[in-house]
Amino acid sequence: MIITLTANPSLDRTIELAAPLARGAVQRATANRQESGGKGVNVCRALSAGGADTLAILPGHDNDPVLVGLQAAGVPYRNLPIAAALRSNVTITEPDGTTTKINEPGPALNRQEADALIDLVVHLSDGARWLVLAGSLPPGLESDFYAAVVRAVRTRHGDRAPLIALDASEAALIAAIEGGAAPDLLKPNAEELSQLTGLGAGDSLEDEQELAVEAATRLLGRGVGAVLATLGSKGALLVTAEGAWHAQHPPITAISTVGAGDSALAGYLLAHTGGAGAPDCLRQAVAHGSAAASLPGSTVPAMHQTTPDAVTVRALTPANTSPNHP
Repeated sequence: MIITLTANPSLDRTIELAAPLARGAVQRATANRQESGGKGVNVCRALSAGGADTLAILPGHDNDPVLVGLQAAGVPYRNLPIAAALRSNVTITEPDGTTTKINEPGPALNRQEADALIDLVVHLSDGARWLVLAGSLPPGLESDFYAAVVRAVRTRHGDRAPLIALDASEAALIAAIEGGAAPDLLKPNAEELSQLTGLGAGDSLEDEQELAVEAATRLLGRGVGAVLATLGSKGALLVTAEGAWHAQHPPITAISTVGAGDSALAGYLLAHTGGAGAPDCLRQAVAHGSAAASLPGSTVPAMHQTTPDAVTVRALTPANTSPNHP
């Protein structure tokens, strides 16, 4: 079982334009779509599409459109009922693949709701293989919320605690790493990798593999088990105690990059729970991310839509590809 937690889920609306976005003008959309989203929800949707045993945990009242959408899509979930409606996010895609996102802040959660959400995660993660903590935090939650979740799960379950993957940004990301709650797998993009380590800038880390590997290695020294760094069109890096690898897919026609990183994380987890070694976990991550970018909106790919055989994986340091790495 792979559990995902999305503290700030959303109803994701995607609007496709036939011409570049023109500020201040009136434009007609050529297509639109609506899907339940938020990073953890996207990961769960991709895992479900890949045939994994998975469960999404999120706040929201029973008839919220986000939950209705998950039910319609057949994605298993457990929700913590709250009174306020969940947020909506709008994505605008242009013909060349340029993506503009407008994200609402989401409903505020109070202390009691935050504690109840943590209790729900602790209860449902008993016996799980992985727990994925992903996405932004809604108003009302302290920046150390993810750190609190990690500590609660590990304290309650001890050696039986699931492996924990974290995909967050800004204060929530920093608080988790600095708060003694380092995950078994961290999935930053280039900008977040730079933010955590102070090395380079986001764009430079996409282009400078050695610097990106150094940044990821520093995070291993701070207790992180493994770093899966997505680098946009430059592929992805995986750095563990056993070695470092870079993987890249041949160029694709990008339709929407929304959720591509979430699908990459799902691809990694699908491969890992299937017993794959480090290079093949990275291979499937890049295959999933590339497939997602070639699909409209925040659509997630099924396994048959990914092309792992097309992905080139290169070892950057000597590696022991044990299938037991995180």
